[in-house]
Amino acid sequence: MRIFKFGGASVKDADGVKNLYKVLSQTGYKDTIILVSAMGKMTNSFEELVNFYFNDNSKTLIHLKSIKNFHQNIINSLFDKNKESVTLSLKNNLYELEKFFNESNSKNYSFVYDQVVSYGEILSTTIIFSYLKIKGLDISFLDARKCIKTDNYYRDSNLDWDLTVKKIKKQIKKGRSYVTQGFIGSDNKGNTTTLGREGSDYSASIFAYSLDAKDVTIWKDVPGVLNADPRFFSDTTLLTNISYSEAIELAFYGASVIHPKTLQPLQRKDIPLYVKSFLNPNMNGTTVSREIKIKPMIPCFIIKPNQTLLKLSSLDFSFIVEKNISEIFELLHKFQMKVDMIQNSAISFSVCVNNKYGRLRDLVKQLNTKFKVEVNENVDLHTVRHFDQKAIDKIKNNGKKILLEQRTNQVVQFVTI
Repeated sequence: MRIFKFGGASVKDADGVKNLYKVLSQTGYKDTIILVSAMGKMTNSFEELVNFYFNDNSKTLIHLKSIKNFHQNIINSLFDKNKESVTLSLKNNLYELEKFFNESNSKNYSFVYDQVVSYGEILSTTIIFSYLKIKGLDISFLDARKCIKTDNYYRDSNLDWDLTVKKIKKQIKKGRSYVTQGFIGSDNKGNTTTLGREGSDYSASIFAYSLDAKDVTIWKDVPGVLNADPRFFSDTTLLTNISYSEAIELAFYGASVIHPKTLQPLQRKDIPLYVKSFLNPNMNGTTVSREIKIKPMIPCFIIKPNQTLLKLSSLDFSFIVEKNISEIFELLHKFQMKVDMIQNSAISFSVCVNNKYGRLRDLVKQLNTKFKVEVNENVDLHTVRHFDQKAIDKIKNNGKKILLEQRTNQVVQFVTI
């Protein structure tokens, strides 16, 4: 069994869906699970829908209509005939979503988020499955929520591995091929959950681990894993080979090509990961496998924008000791802060966090009862792995103010504003 994962950029429009079919025609699709993300920027659009629901409900149905029109236009471009059944599926799914809005009285943002944003994947796979069937592919549709079982930590749910493996083995029949969703699962009450932003890669590795897959291929709009994000750097280099451990390090620091949780399940069963271009499927791309050196050995640049830097100091100029640090981390956990960098001295403690759940204000309020707190929002966290002096100069000379600097023998980090 092979696992293919296609991200939103690969299916952003009708031409993208046609190209997905072309890729499958070139690579073969037998014994393959094809995981697909929401189309284009639809995850962002569904996130806007959630925000309208909570903050400006009068715009909810208007925005929902624009989402419908986006998908209907793709259907119209893909299907000359037999589009009535696909259109009906689109209408039925959006009717269910509208029904949820009308009947739900939940104030839990993360719960509502997962119930709503997951429709991006449902609509995408419904359209793509129908198109592949029209093109003559012998393929089945699979609702990933029947397989991926999680707890109810909405927006970043934790996997129930044992139950998930059992469900996947029960649902997947040998010799068959499937279209399914990345990113989504369900809890023990049947509520939809998500695995965290960009979690489709993780979904691919879950299926691969459960089925002892031959390999996993992530199809991207770049030629493979690059040493820097081309959105921020004009001069990038393709990394042709990376070890699992190196890829885990890069993902941990925020490299956007591979989701941080993707690698460990693959490493445990020695399943190779390929990152390739859906525009040039015959190119080799990047291979991630057991302990091989990064090739070529060059600095790798990672940027995490829109972070928050908190600098804490004691109110009486006493030392920041283990007890204080323990209290700080308890609060960071309580308010769901993702910690990306820490640094401490005798009388201060600095931490760079991702305010993903929007609870920064409540956190700072509690911290202020015990510490003097300095807050810098909208900072950028730069990480350079395998740095040299030229790489350091590249960050230092970008015109931004450096608030914090930290380095080890292989990694240097800067917080800039």
